[in-house]
Amino acid sequence: MKKLGFGLMRLPLLDPKDDGSIDIETMQRMVDAFLERGFTYFDTAWMYCGSKSEDAVKLTLTGRHPRDSYTLADKLHSAFFDTLEGRDEIFNEQLRKTGAGYFDYYLLHSVETGNIEKYEKLDCFAWLAEKKAKGLARHIGFSFHATPELLDEVLTRHPEMEFVQLQLNYLDWDSASVQSRACYEVCVKHGKPVVVMEPVKGGTLAKLPDGAQALLKNHDPQASMASWAVRFAASLPNVMVVLSGMSTLEQIMENTGFMQEFKPLTERENALLAQAADIIRGRIAVPCTGCSYCTEGCPCHIAIPKYFNLYNEQMRMEDPHSWSSNFTLYEQLGAQGGTPADCISCGQCEGVCPQHLHVIRHLRQVKALFGQ
Repeated sequence: MKKLGFGLMRLPLLDPKDDGSIDIETMQRMVDAFLERGFTYFDTAWMYCGSKSEDAVKLTLTGRHPRDSYTLADKLHSAFFDTLEGRDEIFNEQLRKTGAGYFDYYLLHSVETGNIEKYEKLDCFAWLAEKKAKGLARHIGFSFHATPELLDEVLTRHPEMEFVQLQLNYLDWDSASVQSRACYEVCVKHGKPVVVMEPVKGGTLAKLPDGAQALLKNHDPQASMASWAVRFAASLPNVMVVLSGMSTLEQIMENTGFMQEFKPLTERENALLAQAADIIRGRIAVPCTGCSYCTEGCPCHIAIPKYFNLYNEQMRMEDPHSWSSNFTLYEQLGAQGGTPADCISCGQCEGVCPQHLHVIRHLRQVKALFGQ
C-alpha cells in the first residue's frame, strides 16, 4: 500500500457556510484521480462534514468502484452511543451509509483521558475484536489524543489492537502537549504500525512564515510546503500511511505526484524542518487544526476554528492591531452565527478539543483583538 491516504474530513463544499454541502461531482473526480494513481486508503468518520462524509463515500467511492480496489477506514466515537446496543446501531448505520459491506480498518475514535473509561465500561475493545472475527472489520485499532503514558497503558491492556492513529507532524514532534515523538515511540515499543493524521496540522504547515518558507525553498525550490510535512511523517519507518485531508483536485494531484515515487527525507532535510519548526512556533498564536469537533455542540453556534484562523492570520502581521481584510471577515462571520463575545464559558469545546486548547481564553483574545 502506498503511504498516502485520503482523509475525508475537509471535502470540497458547495456552500462554505454549510459543512454538509459536499460537492459530490468534484469529490468523484478527486476519488477517481486518487485511485488511478495507485492510492487506495480512504478514511471517514461519523461526524465528518456535518455527518455527511459517510454518505459521500457511497456516492463517490463504494457505489462506483470495485470493492477490492480500495480500503476504507471508519470509526466509533464515544459521544454518539451510551449503551451496548448503541455500538451496533452506529456500526450498522455506518455500513448502510457507506455501502462498504465491511470495513478494512475500524477504529475507536479519539481515545483520550475523558472517554477511555466509557470505552472500557462498554467493552468496546472486545466488541471490536468480535467485529474482526465476523469479517466486518478486517483490521482493528484506535485513534489517540492523549499522553504517551496512557497510550502505553491501553496497548498493554489491549494487545489485540493492530494499529494506532496518531497526530504526527514536524511541528508537534517535540511538542509538550501533543507529544508526537513520545507517542510514536510507544507504538514502536508495542510493535503497532501508525496511521498519521494531521501531517500538515490543519493547513498550518502548508503556508509557513516567510523565514521558514525561505529556508526550505532555498534547499528545494520546487517542493511545496505541504510536501515537506507529508514526507516527514511518511519517512518514519513505523508509519503505515499518512492521511491528508484534501479538499481540491489540485491537492490530490500535487500530493499523489510527490508520493508516487516516495523518497524519505535525508538527515539534512530533517534538520531543516527542525529549524523551520522553531520559526513557526514563534508565529502561531492558537495551534488549532480546524477539526471542528468543538462547533457541533456549541450552544452559541460560534464557528470557533474560523475565528482562530482569522486570529492567527492577523497575528502574523507586523502590527496585528492595524486594519486588514481580516476585520471585515470577522464581521461577516458574526453575521452568520455566534461571535466570541457570545461565549458563555460552558466548557463544552474544551472537553472535546483533541489539541487540549484553552478555547475559552483564546476566544477572549480573539474578541479583544477584533472587537477594538
